[in-house]
Amino acid sequence: MQTYLSLGSNLGDRRDNLRRAIAALEAQDIRVARVSPVVESPALLPREAPADWNLPFLNLVLDCEVSRDPEALRLTIKHVEAALGRMPADRWAPRPIDIDILLWGEESVHTAALRIPHEHAHLRSFVLTPLCALQPRLELPGKPNRILLDWSSQTPDHIPLWMGIINVTPDSFSDGGRFTDWNTVAPQIDAMLAAGVHFVDLGAESTRPGAQPLAAAEEWQRLQPVIEPLLEYLADDPLRPRLSVDTYHPETARQALRLGIDMINDVSGLSNPAMLELARDNRADWVAMHSLSLPVKNGETLPRGTSARVAVEAWVSERVEQWDKAGIDLNRVILDPGIGFGKDALQSLELLRSAGQFRRHGLRVLIGHSRKSFLSKLTGTSLADKDLATLGASLALADQRVDILRVHNVPMHAAAYRGWSHIRPEIPPDCD
Repeated sequence: MQTYLSLGSNLGDRRDNLRRAIAALEAQDIRVARVSPVVESPALLPREAPADWNLPFLNLVLDCEVSRDPEALRLTIKHVEAALGRMPADRWAPRPIDIDILLWGEESVHTAALRIPHEHAHLRSFVLTPLCALQPRLELPGKPNRILLDWSSQTPDHIPLWMGIINVTPDSFSDGGRFTDWNTVAPQIDAMLAAGVHFVDLGAESTRPGAQPLAAAEEWQRLQPVIEPLLEYLADDPLRPRLSVDTYHPETARQALRLGIDMINDVSGLSNPAMLELARDNRADWVAMHSLSLPVKNGETLPRGTSARVAVEAWVSERVEQWDKAGIDLNRVILDPGIGFGKDALQSLELLRSAGQFRRHGLRVLIGHSRKSFLSKLTGTSLADKDLATLGASLALADQRVDILRVHNVPMHAAAYRGWSHIRPEIPPDCD
């Protein structure tokens, strides 16, 4: 039976607690098929709670296969929690591990000890964000006609995922030439990992206006020396970030997938027949970005005064139908409206202001706004100035329930979001 389990920890070494819990579950013949990204959320506490209970949780969701019944699984989970140091304590006290059964296939289970689906799963962002990363179009048993993305659009405490950018290029607009081999990339990866990055996006061809197109073979020559040691560096860690390759070349995508890359970030909008075939035949995620041309041609934008939101909406509606007919699992497609790609500054701002609305197509939304040139119209021109402007936009985008925010400075964003998330209105603590 397929089941989804939620794991949380807010006491001790939280990441190590989660790793140990996954290993302990697997030792009990629970097959873990997929591990969601790890997200952080404030503790849910009653007003009378001691101040030292206010410890943020790390949360994830496991997609599992089990051969026992729900009650037997519940008892197994209790055994695993106890073995990992969870002791009887007040309901809201900090805990090294907390494991819940969220879903049991398409069934509802109601007993004295179990309620599946978990009665608050559709209300909690620390559950919905990891679940949406695995199966965003899933309908909860007993709650038909609304997919997980729809439920997550209603939460007041949406948790975004961070995608960090690594450009192994000599000519990218903000960091060209900084990251050319594993020795220069490794410190940047370490900083992202320490900040809790969820995705790392590797690109070898600049898509800035006026950039020279790169042949697939040359693109791979730049990528391979970084991808291989990065995969080795992160090997065997179930909590590792997902790795993405930014390319519109099917040959590059195919080689990256063969090595074990998790995602292809296709700036040509998943339109190439060879790329469509790749997307249909493997389990990787795919980012499909709206653009008018690649590389971007100077001056080629939507006509002045054209609504970029309307243009992208029409493109998405047409593409979703094409992807579905091509046999692509739409749970694995992520929409990027293409900030700055064929849009002038006002059109890009329009897209940023309406970014969350694109989720109505049943796709997760990724926004790549970091250090874009139009931000220099709003602030200074230095990278530090652009990072601050990017950060302000990111918090506004998080408030719109955007799923993935693609940024250069992950530590800055993660730290600012952590503070921002703790100041938002409190959520009633009415669930475990």
